[in-house]
Amino acid sequence: MPELVRGDGGVFDVEVDGRPIFSKHEKDRFPEYQEVPLAITMAGLG
Repeated sequence: MPELVRGDGGVFDVEVDGRPIFSKHEKDRFPEYQEVPLAITMAGLG
């Protein structure tokens, strides 16, 4: 079940079961269309 955790400072991180999937801070951008679902699938978590 997805959960939104509000924060500040422009943080946009996606984790699945505690595993990092996407980090705006690391990539210095927001994810592209379908990038997060694809990353979840590629990690074997979806």
